[in-house]
Amino acid sequence: MQQFLNIVSVSSEVDPFSKSGGLADVARALPKALKRLGHNVIVITPLHGTALHKDFKLKKIKQDVPVEIDSSATVKAEFWEGTLPAGVPVYFINHSRFFSSHKKIYGSKTENLRFYFFDLAVFELLQYLSFKPDIIQCHEWHTGLVPYLLKTRFSDHPLFKEAATVFTIHNLAFQMGKNWWEVPLKQKDDGYSKLPLFKEKSKIENINLAKRGIIHADIINTVSEQYSEEIMTKKFGQALDRILQNRADRLFGIINGIDYRDYNPASDPGLYKNYDFNSLHLKTKNKLFLQRMFNLPENPKVPLIAMVSRITEQKGFDLVMDIIDPLLRLDLQIVVMGGGDKKYESFFRKYIKKNPKKIAAHLKFDILHATKVYAGSDMFLMPSRFEPCGLGQMISLRYGSIPIVRATGGLVDTITDYNARTKKGNGFTFKTYDSRDLLVAITRAIENHKHREEWIELMKKGMQLSFSWKVPAKKYILLFRKAIKNRELSEAKKNE
Repeated sequence: MQQFLNIVSVSSEVDPFSKSGGLADVARALPKALKRLGHNVIVITPLHGTALHKDFKLKKIKQDVPVEIDSSATVKAEFWEGTLPAGVPVYFINHSRFFSSHKKIYGSKTENLRFYFFDLAVFELLQYLSFKPDIIQCHEWHTGLVPYLLKTRFSDHPLFKEAATVFTIHNLAFQMGKNWWEVPLKQKDDGYSKLPLFKEKSKIENINLAKRGIIHADIINTVSEQYSEEIMTKKFGQALDRILQNRADRLFGIINGIDYRDYNPASDPGLYKNYDFNSLHLKTKNKLFLQRMFNLPENPKVPLIAMVSRITEQKGFDLVMDIIDPLLRLDLQIVVMGGGDKKYESFFRKYIKKNPKKIAAHLKFDILHATKVYAGSDMFLMPSRFEPCGLGQMISLRYGSIPIVRATGGLVDTITDYNARTKKGNGFTFKTYDSRDLLVAITRAIENHKHREEWIELMKKGMQLSFSWKVPAKKYILLFRKAIKNRELSEAKKNE
């Protein structure tokens, strides 16, 4: 068996070059962890306008590369090069109309068209680099055409015919450039048909890229074990549950990690005061700083609950809205950081105006200040309706902020309910997606917070838990080898 693998990680966003959420964190951290295990890893991503910042020092390595889409269209691409920490090469694909001219990473009316071009250009780039992959890991729906193209158009190509694909689902609700449920039944993609011509834009926008990735990949994985089970049910399967059930032997779950070099309260340059589990009195100074930062009354004893999240329905904000009045009657403070749905943003603005001493918000995600919120809070609220993995709960534990979460997806795999009698558990959980159950979980956390010595021990225990990428990276290598084996078996059956 080959000791070290040639691995290509393909993602629509990679921190720090582009970021809209946790996908960018994974696309940065996992390749670094795989490289530390000795494997040869490269990353491929679009050249979004955000990546052209001078601090990134990107270099254009090839321009006017013809990418033949079909008989009716050829689009010219540019290839750029950069580097992630740990020396992982990052290659960028650009066509200015599709990527670098856009101010936002997503949101165009032709998202499928953009990523159809990108997925094809991945193969052109690998040919330019003469990089022969053993594994192509395709993150999320944007890259779903790569497994399909490998099995059809590039199946006999000498550079790619031995490559296996892993399609990684980060959130099955997102399957294509628009809401999958808006596609009329007769126009839904079956996952096998020949792709429309590039000029047939309306037909391309109905292609379900995630479905094609699931059907044609050698292995499918989700970002937690629990979520891999949930998406095979009608409740969480987003209309792909039957296809996933049929491929259950190829479906696995691996919980994400967090990069402990990036998320370390002892060395985080963004904190007011650095601390670790042996100097938690300094965490209190971060709490007072956060209260000043958000114009809340400075009080080291009042429980401070934080939410750092995209403000969307998935994240449980409807439950928060339902209980906000009884919640604000409790002795607590709430800090929210994140942007998203205008309905929820308006709701928070209204309640901040009415309760400026109890609730505050910064209604856009701010990467420079996010860890200040983790460091300054006592509890971290994550009442998600569904959560494929979740990184916030792991980051909050690292910073000594105790999670209050709904038991779903990756939150089940990482957070266990605290029992004050046995002292077991690392957070507070509730099972039913119900605002009353959420209020009970928050109230339990606040009551436990009153017992200072026990709370400090809970914080220390959480800060010492390991959610680094070391173990997940090793699991991914095992999964990659399984994908290679699956490809070989499929090839052997085809040749019988």
